[in-house]
Amino acid sequence: MSSLLLVRNGRRAVSLIGGGRRGTDALSGVHPVARRSIIDMSYSAHFMDFKGSSIPSSMKKLVVNKLSPKFRDAVSMQTVLLPTPGDADLLVRNRFAGVNASDINYSAGRYDPSVKPPFDAGFEGIGEVVGLGLSASSSYTIGDTVAYFGSGAFAEYTVVPAKESVRVPAVKPEFLTLLVSGATAYIALKRLGDLTKGETVLVTAAAGGTGQFAVQFAKQAGCHVIGTCSSNEKAGFLKSIGCDRPINYTTEDLAKTLRKEYPQGVDVVYESVGGSVLELAVNSLATKGRLIVIGFISGYETASGIPPFRGGTLPAKLLQKSASIRGFFLPHFLSDYKEALGSMMQMFAKGKLVCEVDCGDLAEEGRFVGLESVFRAVDFMYAGKNVGKVVVDVAPPPVSNSKL
Repeated sequence: MSSLLLVRNGRRAVSLIGGGRRGTDALSGVHPVARRSIIDMSYSAHFMDFKGSSIPSSMKKLVVNKLSPKFRDAVSMQTVLLPTPGDADLLVRNRFAGVNASDINYSAGRYDPSVKPPFDAGFEGIGEVVGLGLSASSSYTIGDTVAYFGSGAFAEYTVVPAKESVRVPAVKPEFLTLLVSGATAYIALKRLGDLTKGETVLVTAAAGGTGQFAVQFAKQAGCHVIGTCSSNEKAGFLKSIGCDRPINYTTEDLAKTLRKEYPQGVDVVYESVGGSVLELAVNSLATKGRLIVIGFISGYETASGIPPFRGGTLPAKLLQKSASIRGFFLPHFLSDYKEALGSMMQMFAKGKLVCEVDCGDLAEEGRFVGLESVFRAVDFMYAGKNVGKVVVDVAPPPVSNSKL
């Protein structure tokens, strides 16, 4: 193998943690040619060989081929050449990938209209480092376990900038739950909730990926927590993580229950459903109440992506209660991300944080194993069947015909 290898910097559809370009060339005096980095790969046997196992020359990944809120219509599985990490990159063999409600917002092109298909799908993954560039090797080594939050996670292997990677103690799906779902709840409640001990907090979709964390963080702040859910099983789970009043809206009238049991209203709402639930949340606010909108999943599968909302009298309602509605989008709060992740990982390590994972063990067709099961996992989540964070066990089988 030649000691010099031209390595292209693969285009990432979205970069949610780090800013700017990837790392600089490791070799002084070597100048980029046509935006390509010349990287010394003399030690490629070390940088591209994981525990003596070979790496395949090709892999499978999910690609958005056309913009659509229907995930199955927008996305297809493709077999492509294995990407090579650039100077400041890691090549990660994915073990688990997280499924988010926003995956179909991404496949519909709602986050960045300038990004045109084809582009890679999936926001978060966790796995092992099996290759890396020279600059990246100053911080990581082959076999390290990392998690990451960025595009291209629905793949057997993903190239991730080292500076956007998070070192984790083990390849456990629980750590994956913290990257987006946990961080959203932690930062939103801390920065926008202004929680005070003794306040009442309403969490909608409380047994879901991010709702479970909102319940626990509100309880840690000394609040009384109400959580909405769609089954008795979910209500039981909510009780187990400290929710004071789970409300199964399929057996109880949510509006009547809130009016009867909380006549003074609720101080904070962590809202992710939208539509009629958002309207009810506005009407249920207490004086000086804060309503945090982190999503509106009830509308994501529609053409517009936004559920109907009757907001004609909203200004008057907010004024009468000195209340507020506050939007939260995680990429706008990345300055808080490192502290949030570190704090949550410590809580989990000490047994003070439950990170519930749903890998589809109770799904009709069984556990979500392999990339092809991502489609089922998305359907499962949108059917409201999950308890906790939906995670796919990617687990690509070892391949022994590597030429690397």
